[in-house]
Amino acid sequence: MKKRRPVIVLDRAIPFLADLLATSCEVRALPGGAISATDVRDADALVVRTRTRCDEALLAGSSVRLVITATIGHDHIDRAWCAEAGIRVETAAGCNARGVLQWVSAVLAGAARRGGWHPSERTLGIVGVGHVGSLVKAYAEAWGFRVLCCDPPREEREKLGFLSLDEVAKEADLLTFHTPLDASTHHLADARLLAMLKPDCLLINSSRGAVVDNKALLESGLSCALDVWEEEPLLDLALLARAVVATPHVAGYTAQGKANASAIAARLLSEEFDLPFAAWYPAEVMPPMPRPIAWEELCRTIDAHCDLRAESQMLKRAPEQFEALRDGYHYREEYF
Repeated sequence: MKKRRPVIVLDRAIPFLADLLATSCEVRALPGGAISATDVRDADALVVRTRTRCDEALLAGSSVRLVITATIGHDHIDRAWCAEAGIRVETAAGCNARGVLQWVSAVLAGAARRGGWHPSERTLGIVGVGHVGSLVKAYAEAWGFRVLCCDPPREEREKLGFLSLDEVAKEADLLTFHTPLDASTHHLADARLLAMLKPDCLLINSSRGAVVDNKALLESGLSCALDVWEEEPLLDLALLARAVVATPHVAGYTAQGKANASAIAARLLSEEFDLPFAAWYPAEVMPPMPRPIAWEELCRTIDAHCDLRAESQMLKRAPEQFEALRDGYHYREEYF
């Protein structure tokens, strides 16, 4: 008997996968924000991004048994409901960590250029020391920053000597957030916390928009560099105008990060449905080649790889184009 081809519903903005999967599966490539209950009713698996809300409304009564998000975050998935429904949920955790590192590094280099300071003169606070935060910590320490870390779950498990959020906030000249979004981190940076920051502190958020209370941030008068926004793609135009860096949720958008996510999805689908893609990686993408980079080299080269000034100007000129800028983004190349 001929083996049945699994039905995969795929966000069409996820690169590399559609043609690959079509050799062994029935693939329905759709806009992520438009995937409906009708589209998934007879599907076996979903491969999505943050724009697809995976919950009872979408999945109840469907044949879906696996949901893969090609992202590191999973706040768009009702994991508790999926567990009760017997639906396996997987993420691409860590896939774009170096891409986000590159974005944060560009923010730091730009801030140093504008302020005329060296890392040895500044304290960097890191909130969330997982895949991304750990990389930011390692590189920032090598560049000479005094680095203070806050990660209560890791501190409870591992006793690493991390500080409380309040302690980090009071000391930081730059404060960068790398946490997932859940009930414990929603508005983690609220009016109370923002009032603790030094008046000239730069707040950096490339995690999830609602980790920072955007209204309180605007009212605080603090300088900020934002890749993620509450209620995106609808932006607070006053906050957009004031942000020194403003990008459309693309901090992790590198060719290698996208390739990593697609390769993870291909492996997970292969394991679930006995497909031949477990060791696949897109041939058109050069695999990551991590290396140390000196601060001086970073400052000299980063704009050619991650031009945040140009990207910010594009978003500020046309905030209504948030989704188009995101979906049409030219993936950066990781070079460290």
